[in-house]
Amino acid sequence: MMPRWLPVWVFLSAWAFFCTGCYFDRMTGKYDDVPELTRENEAVLDKTALTPEERRRRVELLKDLEKEKTVPYTINGGDKVEVVVYNHPDLSVKTTVTPDGFIGMVLVGQVHVAGLSLEEASKKIENSLSRYIRNPKVGLSPFLIASETVTISGAVTYAGIYPITNGMRLADIFAKAGGSATRHYDGETISAADLNNSFFIRGGKIIPLDFSQAIERGNPLHNILLRRGDYIFIAARENSLVYLIGDVKSPGRHVWTPRQGLLELLTIGGWVNDTRWSHAIIIRGGLANPVMYKVDVDRILCGKAPNVRLKSGDIVYVPKDNISEYNVFIRKLMPTAQLVNMLVTPATWWSAQF
Repeated sequence: MMPRWLPVWVFLSAWAFFCTGCYFDRMTGKYDDVPELTRENEAVLDKTALTPEERRRRVELLKDLEKEKTVPYTINGGDKVEVVVYNHPDLSVKTTVTPDGFIGMVLVGQVHVAGLSLEEASKKIENSLSRYIRNPKVGLSPFLIASETVTISGAVTYAGIYPITNGMRLADIFAKAGGSATRHYDGETISAADLNNSFFIRGGKIIPLDFSQAIERGNPLHNILLRRGDYIFIAARENSLVYLIGDVKSPGRHVWTPRQGLLELLTIGGWVNDTRWSHAIIIRGGLANPVMYKVDVDRILCGKAPNVRLKSGDIVYVPKDNISEYNVFIRKLMPTAQLVNMLVTPATWWSAQF
């Protein structure tokens, strides 16, 4: 007959073995360049984790954006144009380009002009009219351009879609949107904008801008010229979030509270999977200049290390065991709009990605 104390002894032995860290050789060693995040080195949070070469490349990217030539205007859906057919005033028309890019005219019917310059559209209309009148001459000019727009959302006074003109920069659109939204707290009016965690998207990729440099100091390197389709998100202080991704049961975003720690976030996220690595990566400081820290989750569970308190905007990344995901995530996913999609909408696809 098995002694009653044997199951308890087996459990305690297994727990002690787990806490020694010897129960499973994870064979990783791929994250050693990420600094450990402990109470003793909280002061280093202000330092950047980008290498000098990475910072140089980012500066070169911003310089290249500044040198880009303005893209010539092309007609798009929503634009309002005036078509003048010389010596044939009955054929002239003021019209709106349809969402699929057409304008309607007498004799020729629907003419597709989206994506064409004014000169190209005029020639196309002339060719269509030439079947009905001799040597038609057409002048075409926009009187309301609705397609040359950018979007600014988040913690601004008037979020929305705004038309842009040549020479308009990031700080200009921030001012046009009424600047930072405000909140009333303890009898005072405070800014709701969190510039450190704001981001700028162009062509589906995050542009590594420092919003404080752009908006508060007017630094032209970061206060870049706007282009059609740019998307600006101004993060809000009051809607503070933290993000959990990687090898966990329920990746996604969660409301941050001042006393929230790593273990609390993992619990909210349904806890980690069995395949996860012994450490988690905390990405802090915003998307433009991320600082990454390594946290030994196993040691925290064993009581050998303190639970790490999270900060607003932290991204907690739990890698899988024994595969080199760190470089894949940081070098390939961080600069893309895929990450932004996770930040601004609930993210369920991370579990499939990692």
